[in-house]
Formats: sequence, structure tokens, C-alpha cells
Amino acid sequence: MNQKQHLIEEFYAGFAEGNAKTMASCYHKDIQFQDPAFGKLEGQDVLDMWEMLIEKSKGNLKIEFSDVTADEFSGSAKWVATYNFSKTNRDVVNVIKASFVFKDGLIIKHTDHFDIWKWSKQALGLPGYLLGWTDFMQQKIQMNAIHSLRRYQSQKK
Repeated sequence: MNQKQHLIEEFYAGFAEGNAKTMASCYHKDIQFQDPAFGKLEGQDVLDMWEMLIEKSKGNLKIEFSDVTADEFSGSAKWVATYNFSKTNRDVVNVIKASFVFKDGLIIKHTDHFDIWKWSKQALGLPGYLLGWTDFMQQKIQMNAIHSLRRYQSQKK
């Protein structure tokens, strides 16, 4: 296993342990993150997002990761998050493919890919099933996610 693979594994091991500080230590100060739920985030917003997700899970978050690969410049992993979506009290199993770009020995770009319609069917139930594939619902999911992040950040201060 090379150093970059170890870095990715350290990131997910931290996540599995609910340790946002370990996760943050794997990121470059100029981190950029993107996924279908939050859209694009940068810097402190990325760190706060992971911290918020860990806190909201109240210890009921299971993280499994596999297929970690990396070279000097980029890497990837598969991971599965199993949790209860608190807004609807529905159980979610989200299968994610992550890609990474490295700079100065740390992760500078992290992109998570997952099926937002599949996620919305689990998290939102019937509305997600009927509308989760639409741009309207996907934009609403992102707006709600960003609103939750901003509320968390304002309470943190």
C-alpha cells in the first residue's frame, strides 16, 4: 500500500470512528468537495459538513470502504454509508464511488458520485420516488443540505 492509499484509508477509518478531526487532517487547506447532495463546497465548509453529518448521526452511522486505489496524483475508493435520515426517520444505504486528487501529500479534491434518485427514494420515500430524478428535486435537495450546513455553522459559533 502506498502513502496516498494509506491517506484515503485513514480518512475513511476516521469517518467510521466518527472522528471529523482525523478526516480533516487528510485534507489540504484548499480542499474542494462535490457530491449530488451538497453540490460544490470548499475549505471550512467541507470540514463543517463532515462534522455536521457525524454529529447528526448520533453514533448511528456505519461506514464501510473498499477498493482503495491511488497513485501519486489521484485515487479512488468505494464506500457505503448506512444511517437514519433524521428529517424523515427513514433508513438509508448509500453506495458511493469517490475520486480524489492530491496536492502536497494531502487530498485537495474529493468528489463523491452516487445515484441521487436512489438516495432520495430511501431518504424521502414517495416524494423521492416520484420526483427524485428531476432537476427540481435535486436542486431542492442541495438547497436543503446547504441550509442545514449554514444552520449548523451558525450554531457552532
